[in-house]
Amino acid sequence: MTFGRVNPQFRLEGQQIDGLGNVYYNLMEPALIEAALKRGEGTLGNGGAFLVTTGKFTGRSPLDKHVVKTDSVADTIWWENNAEMSPEGFDALYLDMIAHMQGKDYFVQDLVGGADPRHAINVRMVTELAWHGLFIRTMLRRPDREDLDDFTADFTVINCPSFQADPKKHGCRSETVIAMNFDRKLILIGGTEYAGENKKSVFTLLNYLLPEKNIMPMHCSANHATGNPVDTAVFFGLSGTGKTTLSADPQRTLIGDDEHGWSDHGTFNFEGGCYAKTINLSEEAEPEIYATTTKFGTVIENMVYDEETRELDFEDDSLTANMRCAYPLHYISNASKKAVGGHPKNIIMLTCDAFGVLPPIARLTPAQAMYHFLSGFTSKVAGTERGVTEPEPTFSTCFGAPFMPRRPEVYGNLLREKIAQHGATCWLVNTGWTGGAYGTGSRMPIKATRALLTAALEGDLADVTYRKDANFGFDVPVSVQGVADILLDPRRTWDNPESYDRQAAKLVAMFSDNFGQYMDHIDDDVKAAAIGKAS
Repeated sequence: MTFGRVNPQFRLEGQQIDGLGNVYYNLMEPALIEAALKRGEGTLGNGGAFLVTTGKFTGRSPLDKHVVKTDSVADTIWWENNAEMSPEGFDALYLDMIAHMQGKDYFVQDLVGGADPRHAINVRMVTELAWHGLFIRTMLRRPDREDLDDFTADFTVINCPSFQADPKKHGCRSETVIAMNFDRKLILIGGTEYAGENKKSVFTLLNYLLPEKNIMPMHCSANHATGNPVDTAVFFGLSGTGKTTLSADPQRTLIGDDEHGWSDHGTFNFEGGCYAKTINLSEEAEPEIYATTTKFGTVIENMVYDEETRELDFEDDSLTANMRCAYPLHYISNASKKAVGGHPKNIIMLTCDAFGVLPPIARLTPAQAMYHFLSGFTSKVAGTERGVTEPEPTFSTCFGAPFMPRRPEVYGNLLREKIAQHGATCWLVNTGWTGGAYGTGSRMPIKATRALLTAALEGDLADVTYRKDANFGFDVPVSVQGVADILLDPRRTWDNPESYDRQAAKLVAMFSDNFGQYMDHIDDDVKAAAIGKAS
């Protein structure tokens, strides 16, 4: 049977997906929570939040993501970073998944990716789990109810955690699979309950489609000065670097926390919600995000809680360090209703340096900005991917390699063109360690990071004195009001300066070795900005 509101001309049967049990179309939050509770998918938390665990998969599984290699995408996909799947393998996977779905109940959400209607895509999410429907309804943009009556999708995503792929038959790596077929406009997800795969699939779609329209897709958060959307800032960074935390500034208006596009008209959010890490989340430091954890419909993933009181434990990472909450944008009081802004005035590249070498903030030239964008140096923070249990230094190009279907230079050149056209001041901000590497030093104080960012965004760093960093060549402010001078010179924060020098030399060599792969694809000014002796 069919329940809910849907375009009668665009039911699943019209997509040749039939033989299912009950199909629930576009249920709203109360009904989705009710269904999830009845099905035993999770627990009702304080304030009506939904508490759930995702089993053995508590983070992304990037090695299990595949793109179907067809003629239309063969020359444009970055195959070194995206595992291929044959059309025949995908067809077999699809038929087997549809067979597996027979007679079972499914939940359908018809949603939109992209706040700018000129560049948005319509996405149909078909989920085995009711709470996955709640999650993706929270994370993507929700059409007005009346718009559902004639909604048709550009792409369809089917997520079936109970289905296990067959690597030999389907041409994938394991029983877990995320398979994208651009020709069939279809994404299949199986063998994982981790809800983040749903939204990351949509982002990967947009990251592929938008460059063809001269739009820069960005794995970043964004905000703008209150009452002045022209004064927009974007924050690039992988999970755990502070994108969500730092963009949720009560003195500015939040555009979004994870993925945006930069078009000829300005910046626009892809999403309708936020997906924040909750490990060590503090009511004092992040009051608005903290408050969402007890609001109706917020999805709480993989957090330990008291069975009686349902109080959440923000420090217990026994399930995963990648504990999360997903909440709609309007739960943040200063969030933009339109989720659009102007051309970025400031571009912040967030890095979580587990070596404890990089300064808390540095100013970049346009060439240095492209260099650091292509390098994407950070640390994978515990839990964000399977198998990561402590910070691991890594280079994730464009600060989002797992979600980039095209070669990095495509995005790097787009960013460079946008900066040249519209002008932007670029900053590298280290939210990682100081006073020593991970295990010895301490995490960069969030108050200091916020003070430095505020100074940068308000233009207070335009006239301060800078020093040129001897190892990395960028400009570092010598003194900033409200921040201890010693913090701005990482070498002084180490007990043993010689140890710092050795660690810095090690990181310089890593930058150099990593960037060698781009040297044949970039202009001379970016080559000149390269750290070390890449060739």
